[in-house]
Amino acid sequence: MTINVGSIDRTIRIILGIVLLSLVFLLEGGIRYIGLIGIIPLLTAASRSCPLYSLIGASTCREEAGAGK
Repeated sequence: MTINVGSIDRTIRIILGIVLLSLVFLLEGGIRYIGLIGIIPLLTAASRSCPLYSLIGASTCREEAGAGK
């Protein structure tokens, strides 16, 4: 897997994932399971690889700029 998620992007994904997962505990009824979508940003933050970024050729990682040093 190619690393294409930078540190700021990774932090935002972790916060967003935790907020979405908290909906499972805060909401009632069937709508609460919308919070399970929070697993996706947590997984992409943990792996530092986003499949959508790979498809469109984007990267928020600065490692490529410092590779020549």
